[in-house]
Amino acid sequence: MTPPSHTEDSLSGPTDSGKRLLLGLRRGFRRKCPNCGHGLAFGGYLKLRPACDVCSHPIGEYRCDDAPPYFTIFLVGHIVVPGVLMMEQTIKPSLWMQMSIWLPATVLLCLGFLPFIKGAVLGTQWAMRIKG
Repeated sequence: MTPPSHTEDSLSGPTDSGKRLLLGLRRGFRRKCPNCGHGLAFGGYLKLRPACDVCSHPIGEYRCDDAPPYFTIFLVGHIVVPGVLMMEQTIKPSLWMQMSIWLPATVLLCLGFLPFIKGAVLGTQWAMRIKG
C-alpha cells in the first residue's frame, strides 16, 4: 500500500495549513519540489528551476531571494559568536588567530546553510501560496 501523495490539491483545507507548512519545510530543506517532493527544485547551487521535472509545478514563479541570506546570517551568527566568545575566554588567542579561524568558518557555514534555507523559504512560500 502506497502512502497518499500530498500535492497542492490534496492539502487545501484550512485545517491542513499546519501540515502543509511542515510538509513544505521538509521538502524545501531537502531541496525538492515543494508540490510533489520528488523533483529537484534547484538547477544549480541557488538557481531555482523554472518548473518541476516530475509534476510541472512552476517553481520559478516563487521569489525567495532576499529572506534566505538574512536567515542564514542569523543562524550562523548564533553558531559563530558563542564559539568566538568561548575561545576568547578560555585560551585568549591573538586577534589574527581568531580571524584566521572564524572568518573562514563563517563563510563556509553560510555557504553550506544557504541553499537549504532557501529551499525552506521556497517550501514556506508554497505552503502559504505566495508567488511573485
